[in-house]
Amino acid sequence: MDRNPSPPSSEAEEEGDAVGSTVYSKHWLFSRWSGCVAPSGNPEGIQTELDEEMENDICKVWDMSMDEDVALFLQEFNAPDIFMGVFAKSKCPRLTEICVGILGNMACFQDICMSISKDENLGQVLLQRLCDSDSPTLLETSRLLLTCLSQPEVANIWVERIRDSPSVYDCVCFIMSSSTNVELLVKVGEVVDKLFDLDEELMLNWIKSGTCQSVGPSTDDSPEELPDFKIVPCILEAAKQVRSDSPEGLDVYMHILQLLTTVDEGIQAIVQAPDGGKETWTLLYDLICHELCQPDDPPIIVQEQKTVLASILSVLSAIFASQTEREYIKMRKNMPLIGSLIRILQYMEGCGKRSVDNSKESEQEETGKAELKEEDFHLKILKDICCELLSNMFQELTKENTLEGLKQGHLNERMCSCAFQNLLPLYFTSVESFLEVLREADGTLAESLEKRFPSLKVPT
Repeated sequence: MDRNPSPPSSEAEEEGDAVGSTVYSKHWLFSRWSGCVAPSGNPEGIQTELDEEMENDICKVWDMSMDEDVALFLQEFNAPDIFMGVFAKSKCPRLTEICVGILGNMACFQDICMSISKDENLGQVLLQRLCDSDSPTLLETSRLLLTCLSQPEVANIWVERIRDSPSVYDCVCFIMSSSTNVELLVKVGEVVDKLFDLDEELMLNWIKSGTCQSVGPSTDDSPEELPDFKIVPCILEAAKQVRSDSPEGLDVYMHILQLLTTVDEGIQAIVQAPDGGKETWTLLYDLICHELCQPDDPPIIVQEQKTVLASILSVLSAIFASQTEREYIKMRKNMPLIGSLIRILQYMEGCGKRSVDNSKESEQEETGKAELKEEDFHLKILKDICCELLSNMFQELTKENTLEGLKQGHLNERMCSCAFQNLLPLYFTSVESFLEVLREADGTLAESLEKRFPSLKVPT
């Protein structure tokens, strides 16, 4: 059976029975609606599953709720209040999931979203759904929260509500650290990303959190005791789960890490972990050196991966700047990273030429121009981040590191030339420092680069 089958509309042919401007029948909708939610009020207790006919009917209502006229009709019949009763009494996970899903569809419309968001009791009940043990319900709850957080008129209501609800932190961390449901992890990640982007205070609170709260997914009336959670390990665990199956999900979790590094407390949360930040560095290093923007990829891949690359390199740069004494950051272990950084710059040069060609072809197309400008903006951000990290790494190179890099193919004349072209003149000191080391490691290569970049030549 389809999860969300299309609803019938033939009954709306009777004059005056249509819902708004739709062809859906008020009579059909009201009768199905009443029948669907009735089981939740059964005092005998406890229906744990929907029968097939009832599930089919309520899924039709779910599908119909994507229409604004239907959503308004449901609101008129106090659907949010009825759902409160469902959440309080129902022991049927599928019914709970569908009811949250219908609310999520209704929240796509601004006035209804405002009404839902201002209902404090409903807001608290919905946040409690994040402690549910049912993955589909968690997914629909996360979708609803993201919908509300994405509407500027109500976003602050939800930020403050979440900030005042410590259980949300624990439940979100529990999902990120233990779920293997990629779709759920991506949606929860989007919620966290949006929250951190909207409110630095909430992000700081979550960075500092880690004290156990007596809340969590449970199958009975008593909340489950959760372990102490730290935000960074939970983010890393979720990123590992989504990396192979969801490029979009990986992008989301890398951006969350990047947001953490915009405050000192976030950087410290990474580098002062028990492993000193090694787990974070190792994961991001592996992504850059072995998965993203690889030698056998076409240069245009950098356009597709520009946002995730920028996030990863921002975090690596923050760790490198604060942890240069750590063994895992020593340059002898990280020459492949230098090669990867230069390859990204090489690929961006190819994309830059393509953008110029495309802009000439679309001079009369304003939309095309706007898209190209946005692409150029994101590539510029990536280039700036890449150059900053590369310049810092150049200053740490020794003769031995450089010889090893040359031997392994992570450095050669073409790559050094590309690096110099992008680093100069802003990072002149870093380039000069590296060139001095290169003169000891390979004088011929250093001399060739000096001829190509006269400003670097040592006066005689």
